[in-house]
Amino acid sequence: MSRLGMKNVIKYVVPAILSNICFFLFTIIDAVFIGRGVGSNALGAINLINPFILLINAANMLISIGGVAIYAVRIGRGDVEGANKVFRHGMILMACAAVVFSIVGVFFTDEVCTMLGAGETFHHLAVEYLFWYSIFIIPSALSMLLQNFCRNDNAPGLVSAVVIITTVCNIFGDWLLIFPIAWGVKGAAIATGISQTLGLFSILTHFIRKYGNLRFGKTKLEIKLIKEIVIHGLPEGISRLSTPVMAFCMNMVLINRVGDLGVNAFSVITYIASFSMAVFFGASEGLQPLFGQSYGAKKKEDLKFYFKAGLKISFFGSAAVTILAVLFGGYIGSLFGTDAVTREYMLKVLPQFAVGFIATAVNVMISSYLYSTERSLLALNISVLRSIIVNAAVILILPYVFGESIIWFSLLIYEVIVLIIAVALLKHSEKNGIHFKE
Repeated sequence: MSRLGMKNVIKYVVPAILSNICFFLFTIIDAVFIGRGVGSNALGAINLINPFILLINAANMLISIGGVAIYAVRIGRGDVEGANKVFRHGMILMACAAVVFSIVGVFFTDEVCTMLGAGETFHHLAVEYLFWYSIFIIPSALSMLLQNFCRNDNAPGLVSAVVIITTVCNIFGDWLLIFPIAWGVKGAAIATGISQTLGLFSILTHFIRKYGNLRFGKTKLEIKLIKEIVIHGLPEGISRLSTPVMAFCMNMVLINRVGDLGVNAFSVITYIASFSMAVFFGASEGLQPLFGQSYGAKKKEDLKFYFKAGLKISFFGSAAVTILAVLFGGYIGSLFGTDAVTREYMLKVLPQFAVGFIATAVNVMISSYLYSTERSLLALNISVLRSIIVNAAVILILPYVFGESIIWFSLLIYEVIVLIIAVALLKHSEKNGIHFKE
């Protein structure tokens, strides 16, 4: 099993990580071009509205992962018809959610930016970016859903190719619309939207050529199945909230205790953290089909092998990312066009923040393993703790107890607390071995 298992890990995990890194590049490339073409204030403005954008991504992943988690188990059991029913329900749910977010972003742009703390310095820039970004929410959401299902339909290579194509288009679009045409933050948002739309058309080739098991078609809506998709997706969806909740809380604390310097420095650190999360979530998303199909087929040894491989990838991968972030922090700051004062402050606090990446990666992998093996409630408990409760409490309370110096250690503190709880829950769940549901 070890040779075949490792071959499967490479087949699924490497493309998933590459896909997530490329998806992250949509954001970071925007930031690089905006930082150099518009300025640090524009970068800070986008950082302030980033929680709303990440909230959209969290909802998209809730539906996508909820759908593919059930899909993989049914495929493992040989139930192709039932798996397609899950896929079609996921399409309907995603379309409805995307329409709602698009309406909010287009028609209530000013209110959203104000709520997220965009003051006089950042407000007009934040409004302009969010408006144009929201116009493309629907094709972007559908593209994400189809990519996740295609990865589970034995097409991880196609998904990676699609993401690479859209990333290249985004790079060219950013350069064209920000510099020669000089549309500023509006140009960055439009470039991202157009590239995501091209990604949607590209991934549709999987269905036009009728590869794999996935098929479009009519389906009768079942409330029970919709609930199952939501329940299975909640752990991942809420886990995706960890970054926007953390960013929102950090911004509030930094505005009150450090000022614009802290916000601008954190805007760069947020992109480093987002890159790290792209790697961590890529590893967990790559292993999710293997977890689910092994569980559906009741292959206990395969499941154990993939989980151990996932933990090793998470630990060593996150350690490497942490070291690279610290070593190249100065270069990263220059890449975003930050001024000397902001860059000096960022280099001081970055190591304090980055040490939390290792615990974050292991928490994400444990959660993925649990929701992929019909233990969504345990995964949900872990996700709620690390994404909403413990992280917000640590970030908002500890600085008022221990002072400004503790702010940048917040990630490490709350992730370690959650990791201890997650390991205890996992051991308790498997004290009598893995239980396979029918």
